[in-house]
Amino acid sequence: MVAAGVFLMARVYPFLAITPDGPANDTAALQVITWVGAITAVFAAFIAMAQNDIKRILAYSTVSQLGLMFLGLGVGGVAVGMFHLITHAFFKALLFLGSGSVIHGCHEEQDIRKMGGLKQFMPVTFATYAVGMMALSGVPLLAGFWSKDEIMHKAHQWPASVIPYYLVLVGTFLTAFYMTRQMAYVFFGTNRA
Repeated sequence: MVAAGVFLMARVYPFLAITPDGPANDTAALQVITWVGAITAVFAAFIAMAQNDIKRILAYSTVSQLGLMFLGLGVGGVAVGMFHLITHAFFKALLFLGSGSVIHGCHEEQDIRKMGGLKQFMPVTFATYAVGMMALSGVPLLAGFWSKDEIMHKAHQWPASVIPYYLVLVGTFLTAFYMTRQMAYVFFGTNRA
């Protein structure tokens, strides 16, 4: 259900891009979608930075990534937004599975401030979570890099404004920050329970 809005916008994209002169990628409807997506991506990333619950961080991260998908639809069309939707599904599934493993291993504790040093006790969870974290953060050669890079490229070329491009940059750096923070709290250091 989370991705239903993105899929719906992708399905009705031809109607959103109609102008009297033919299709365009800067119609009023697409501009609204782009701006709402850009603002959502950055705002939700700031909220994720302030969270201490492992699942809430991932949930607000999902909201931020949905904003990024909408921005991709608004500036570049269906392929860009849907590409990020698909890549996001895989690495976010990996992260939620990993967070479930961590929560179960910590006796249902979800506060990352009470965790730490789990790398030595849960090496497989650490390795898979690290892959998901790096993909979400946009580390090169992983799925998130390719889809976010394409969104940034399209946002930079958008004829209506270059500001969404800078908002995407901010959102991407914030994503890398809060995911690195989460990894440091959960898997490194000493156990704080």
